[in-house]
Amino acid sequence: MKRLLAAALLMATPLAFAQKKSGDLKVYFVDVEGGQATLFVPPTGENLLVDAGWPGAANADKIVAIAKVAGVSKIDNLLITHYHIDHVGGVPDVAARIPVGRFIDHGINRETNDKATETSYQNYQKLLANGHYAHLTAKPGVILPLTGMHVEVVSADGNVIDKPLAGAGATNAACAASPLKDAENTENDRSIGMMITFARLRIADLGDLTWNKERLLMCPVNKLGKVDVYIVSHHGFDRSSSPALLNAIAPRVAIMDNGAVKGAEAGAWDIVDHSPRLKDLWQLHTAIHTDAAHNSNDSRIANLPGPDAFHYLVLTVHPSGSFAVTNSRTNQTVEYPAR
Repeated sequence: MKRLLAAALLMATPLAFAQKKSGDLKVYFVDVEGGQATLFVPPTGENLLVDAGWPGAANADKIVAIAKVAGVSKIDNLLITHYHIDHVGGVPDVAARIPVGRFIDHGINRETNDKATETSYQNYQKLLANGHYAHLTAKPGVILPLTGMHVEVVSADGNVIDKPLAGAGATNAACAASPLKDAENTENDRSIGMMITFARLRIADLGDLTWNKERLLMCPVNKLGKVDVYIVSHHGFDRSSSPALLNAIAPRVAIMDNGAVKGAEAGAWDIVDHSPRLKDLWQLHTAIHTDAAHNSNDSRIANLPGPDAFHYLVLTVHPSGSFAVTNSRTNQTVEYPAR
């Protein structure tokens, strides 16, 4: 199965997608069926895999196959945003297939009343105990000790940064009109959120951070500033991506790691799609549980309805600050100018 999957991915992948000796940052959005697995590969320095999707061989094989496409033979850093099964469940399977140097997480599991979450966390703890891995607990305000790109932690374990990031801090006019929601009191609330900067381009990845916790970053002032690329929180569930967040960070491009029947809820999709600077909203799957008005154009979707074809999206960030998104299904690339 592993060899067949890798072969299928590589046969469907233009050579231009693979990581080359260039000055570009490549970000691969792996289709793990509505989980998250995002591989950042800078031109020099250390790579970073954010989450590892669901448990099981199929998703782990997809991640390893994409690593091969990217020219990666070792995961330098594997960051776990939180301990829900669709984010950490695949970690042992991935670690069994490709070497991992360091794990990064937010600390202990806080959602002990959920069996799947606690089991996923305990499996991860067994892996740490039985292996020879470096380990780092992320805290808000910390710059991760990675080389090749700048990664600043803005949320972790339910806490957020005290002060705005450099260049941020403007009053957020969207706060007054953005509805309030209660905290979930789940691991989602405790997601590691990051601002990733490369060549003046800013990427926001907040994991599954919820509406209530977003507000601590956004109101009364926008602590994050504007971004170029927003990795849509929580797969597009409407418990995340509040108007206060989207109107303030105002991404130029959004990328949603939804599944065919998971995420991409109409309310959240609308908020992202109507954010003030958005040019394109890309999806890993057509959301078959909603309507055409709440799905992007097919050209901006990696996997259309039907059998799983393992297609993925690639974000390429050029040293000039311009960037592009490539759809592996269509082999088409859309370019976006530098700010």
